[in-house]
Amino acid sequence: MTVRRDFQESARCRPDLVIGREELFTAARDQLASGGSVLLHGPAGIGKSTVLRALAEEYAATARTVLRCSATESESHLPFLALADLLGLVLDDVAPRLPAAQRTALESALTGRGESSLQRDGLALRLAVLSALRALAARGPVLLVADDLQWLDPASAELLGFAARRLGGTPVQLLCAVRTEGQESQEYDRHLRACPPDTHAVRLGPLTRTQVAHLLDHRGHGDLPRSTVREIHRTSGGNPLFALELGRALAESPTPPRPGEPLPVPTSLRALVLSRLDMLSVEARRTLLVASAGARPTPALLHAAGREHAEAECAQAAELGLLATEPDAPAVRFAHPLISAALYAEAPAHERRAAHAALSTAASDPIERARHLALATTGTDPEVAARLAEAASLARDRGAPSVAAHLGLLAARHTPCCGVPSQEERRLQAAEDAITAGEVDLARDIAREVLTRASVPADRVRAWMIVIDTAGHTMAEVDAVFPQALADAGDDPRLLALVHYQLAWRALIVEGDFTEARQAAAHAAELAARGKDRRTELLALAFQAQTETLMGHPEAPRTIKRALREPQDPRVACHHNGAGSARFRWLVMGDQLAEARATVTALLREVRRRGSVESEVHFLRGLAETELRAGHCGRALELARESLRLARDSGIGETASAMLTSLAEASGGDVDRALALAREAVEHAEQDGDQMYLSRALGALGHAQLVAGDPAGTVRSLRRVRSLELDLGITDPARGRWQGDLAEALVRIGEPAEAQDVIDVSREHALRLGRESVLAVLDRAEALVRAARGDVEAAIAQLTSAQDRLGKLGYGLEEARAAFALSRLPALRPGRAPGPGGAEAARVGAAADEAARMFRRCRALPWLRQLDEARATREPEPARAVPGALDALDILAAMERQVAALVMEGATNREIAARLFISVKTVEATLTRVYRKLGIRSRVDIVRLAAGRRAN
Repeated sequence: MTVRRDFQESARCRPDLVIGREELFTAARDQLASGGSVLLHGPAGIGKSTVLRALAEEYAATARTVLRCSATESESHLPFLALADLLGLVLDDVAPRLPAAQRTALESALTGRGESSLQRDGLALRLAVLSALRALAARGPVLLVADDLQWLDPASAELLGFAARRLGGTPVQLLCAVRTEGQESQEYDRHLRACPPDTHAVRLGPLTRTQVAHLLDHRGHGDLPRSTVREIHRTSGGNPLFALELGRALAESPTPPRPGEPLPVPTSLRALVLSRLDMLSVEARRTLLVASAGARPTPALLHAAGREHAEAECAQAAELGLLATEPDAPAVRFAHPLISAALYAEAPAHERRAAHAALSTAASDPIERARHLALATTGTDPEVAARLAEAASLARDRGAPSVAAHLGLLAARHTPCCGVPSQEERRLQAAEDAITAGEVDLARDIAREVLTRASVPADRVRAWMIVIDTAGHTMAEVDAVFPQALADAGDDPRLLALVHYQLAWRALIVEGDFTEARQAAAHAAELAARGKDRRTELLALAFQAQTETLMGHPEAPRTIKRALREPQDPRVACHHNGAGSARFRWLVMGDQLAEARATVTALLREVRRRGSVESEVHFLRGLAETELRAGHCGRALELARESLRLARDSGIGETASAMLTSLAEASGGDVDRALALAREAVEHAEQDGDQMYLSRALGALGHAQLVAGDPAGTVRSLRRVRSLELDLGITDPARGRWQGDLAEALVRIGEPAEAQDVIDVSREHALRLGRESVLAVLDRAEALVRAARGDVEAAIAQLTSAQDRLGKLGYGLEEARAAFALSRLPALRPGRAPGPGGAEAARVGAAADEAARMFRRCRALPWLRQLDEARATREPEPARAVPGALDALDILAAMERQVAALVMEGATNREIAARLFISVKTVEATLTRVYRKLGIRSRVDIVRLAAGRRAN
């Protein structure tokens, strides 16, 4: 596949290179910084030249001399051309320093003033190039930049390879790029052998869907629907050049592709990928067209579609590189998705329809048959529309709502203007399927199109609801919709219920008024019951229950029971705003972690079966939160990251997923990433005017700041949370669980009085609601207040009790934090000595060991790092002979006591090993544990403890 120069990316597009290339770019940069060479390789259009230019620009300043060449296919037959590009400008400078024979051979090759060839002047030319590079390097570092090595003329390639292999010890670095095809291609090997021995090969692979979206947005195509971006990624195969060309063509096209049709491929790309098509026979081209129209083409399908010689024609295409050769695979697979799209786009419309008509009878799947029938038919046809609607229903049942949405649009297009169901009803059903699939931009476009045509109030209200739904947490942007929707609803209770249900969400998200939200939800449930709309009634009751739960309202349990009564609607039962979700939230806040995990796992399984993307994002977060509460930090981090990836891919729930992932990163991952995600969530919530999630995001930020060792930052963030939740009317401390973090941070910055106030207010609500885990965390925080005031013994008792209760409730990480707090009590005591000693040192060491064990069990890596830092900064005093010295030995295990006793008697490690029948290494390891537990540093301190024992 040949990429013409006019397709190469401009050097001005520097920011593009880091999109999806950060790690590879860093690896190449590090290699160059260490004095090595780099060979970039990958398929055409993958971005090698862009990365090459950026690296060259960055490292040109460090080199005294920069030599450049960029070969082209059309000039690859000209001998010494690349060498002339590299050395032509420096020839006059280096020629005088070369031996006469070498100078003559090099000047002849570069200037063409005499006959020169590798056969005649081979050794002299080879030595001349090597000498020239060494001469340049003698004056300072040399950077040689060569793009498109595959087009280097053979003579230049031979000479450069000879020199490169012999440049060891000289400051000459190569930065090159070469085209290779295929993921496992080893074509770069021969080029690598022609580079210096320290050359690092870097393969540039395809971009992910998110990276393609970022690239398109950077180039001004960010307004493309997400569904279109997904299709661009699929068609381009993640190739940035192809993706940009497809995006540009779509942006310039006056009409988007019809549902079910491939993307329009610009003529430039068609010529690029179909250059070998003319070498196929006419019949082979028709066979490939049928394959490009099919979803999963196989030889059997092609035969059924009337292509009698499919195998031979596919073999011919494979020889030309148009099809991938996979002997063991039955499918017919194009070498690149763009070849299929370009082939389809190149074909005349009547040939496309003929291909679809053949496939409409050949395909075995009813969904595929219906799709091909639609694409083979022009104009309206009630029979075709009915078959498409049936296929959409089947796709919906299979958990493929995206397919259902596109089939529904096809059904609407083929529905006559007076058809039943109407065109608008089928479009609205398609929009609702698109929402389920996470394609909110497609759903919004469909709804707005319906609103320009529909006159039936039910259709208009339904379309307004879709517009509001697709706004997500940016409901403030669609405020003008509500009066219009109420006007269209008139006095119909079913339609009014839909509007008031959305008004309840608006009250919560935009106004931050839980009381108004609860009342609006209750009113919506009443209207829906009057209009016999059970689905809306169940959704409204579930929303009312969730609101009451967060408010700490006493009616919450009864409302949940009402929402769970039969008859149920299967669409609501597993919905992220349904009764199952409300019950899950109640279980989590009520410390019933095992049941909460089972509930949300079942919900997640069902929504995945149905293909409901928004619900999947929501329940992934729920399961991650449950695992985090249980202290399974590694598992929680995996789930949270999966939720965030899906949220960003679909554009749904990004703020909430960033917030939850921040909490998971702070507990089991990277604290810097936790801080970045929390700040992102805060920024998005503020931009969206989302009062509900702003407090949650600030809570995550405060927690990350605490783990990062920034208690002052924690206090700033969580004071805002306290104020926000007071204004919102949220009284249940189990909603955000930030109170313990705030109290702990206040103690650390010397504000124990405010910390105690936070604890007292929160404890009152926690006692009223029976939030046992919150009460235990508050006790942990209060112990720190007591220690700061000098009452260490009371603090120890309170911390020990809190740790025990948290363990019994299954809060593994919070239990470990209590043990960690116990190990840090001396650091909080006013007027403390430089370090603990005696029995206190032993207790501190034991608590630290226990905390470390628990943190490791939870995979709480940031907390383990905190513990290690606390141990490293602690300065233990030599053990003193105190009355409690004997008691300190009681915390040792049996083997540890035996070893310590023998040390007290003056035995050496070898003598101890012989007497106890263990190895010397075991003795040394045991003594290390003894030192840690007793808070001492050497054998001498053990002897001092013995002296204290004898004195008592």
